[in-house]
Formats: sequence, C-alpha cells, structure tokens
Amino acid sequence: MKIDVLTLFPNMFQGFLAESIIERAIQKKLLQINLINFREFSSLPHHQVDDTPYGGGGGMVLRCEPLVTAIEKVKTKDSKVILLCPQGTPYKEEHALQLAQEKHLIFVCGHYEGFDERIRDFVDLEYSIGDYVLTGGELPAMVMIDSIARLVPGVIKESSYMEDSFMNDNLLDYPAYTKPQDFRGKKVPPILLSGDHQKIQKWRREQAKINTEKRRKDLL
Repeated sequence: MKIDVLTLFPNMFQGFLAESIIERAIQKKLLQINLINFREFSSLPHHQVDDTPYGGGGGMVLRCEPLVTAIEKVKTKDSKVILLCPQGTPYKEEHALQLAQEKHLIFVCGHYEGFDERIRDFVDLEYSIGDYVLTGGELPAMVMIDSIARLVPGVIKESSYMEDSFMNDNLLDYPAYTKPQDFRGKKVPPILLSGDHQKIQKWRREQAKINTEKRRKDLL
C-alpha cells in the first residue's frame, strides 16, 4: 500500500515512522509512506499557504491553491483522498477494514483555523477521530495510518487482530491473562487453565459481551 501525507509539519511523523510495526512494514515494503510538505506548492512569496478569512473572524484559513495542487500532483486513478477534520465521519474499525483494501491513500492534514471550503471538492472522504478539536490533522493521520497499516496483509498475523475489539459483532475484546497465575491474590480464571478450547472460546465470547455491556453499552 502507498500512503501520501500532505502536511505542513512532516517532522511530526519521524518517530511514528521509525518505530515498531510501522517501521517493520516499511522495511518489508508492505507500506510506502511519503511525507509531502504542501507549502512547496504555494506560488506566493515565502510560500505562504494561509490567509485571513473573508467576512472577518479570528485565525488564518488554508488556501485552496497549495493543497489542491499537491493533491493533483500525487493523485492517481487508484487514489482515495482523505480530509481529516472535526466535521468528518466518526472514524471506526469498519472504515479501517475498508481502507486497508485500497492501493493508494492520500491524507490531507489541515492546520490553523481551518481550510477554504472549496478544498472539499477535491477530496473523496472526510473523517474525524473524535468530538474534539486538535491543532492540526497530523495526529489523526497517524491514528488512521496505524489502524489501517496493521490490517494490510503481511504486516501482522491475521489471528492477531481477528479477535480484537469491534471485529466480532462490534463487541469489545475479552479479558486476557498471562503469568503469574496468582498476582497478589488475584487469580487467573480457572477455565483458561482447563485446556478445553471449546469451553474457553465460549467463555471468551461471554466475557466480550459482559465487557461491552459494562464499558460501552452504546455498542450493543
């Protein structure tokens, strides 16, 4: 999968791309991630990318020209252009599963007070990672890339995510335990030590429902 990120702050991605699963996926050539500073596509002096809003108001607004020019430079027939903003569709695991099937994703990271409304005419999808406002789209882009990348074939084992939260009937994951069996009087449930995999699977399914009922009733 190829991913292009249009951002004014490419250095924010340095640690994200150089650690853990993302780094290994890049090294294996399962992912190609390019950071593109769309300031370079501005035709104004000093590569200005923002300006004051028509009608007045606080803050600065991203101009159409540099962002749209950058999108058109990297876009292909296989591309999906994604705008990250608080007004977008609430991002969920089902979207990650869909986007992991794409060949080329382009993430547009806004900044400042917002962007010229006409930029929306040049994107395919809009997503928000929550009902709050951040200083820019870089962190949401990292969140989405991380959630999508782990679903790309070969990045991690399929068995590692098939039982994750939201993967089965939108339930949360079941509780997991490891050694020691007894930690300060808190013991591993005996069923997990039984060796009866059919009963263990049934228990895990029941616990997933209990977890969801207790923590995220809205998912049921």
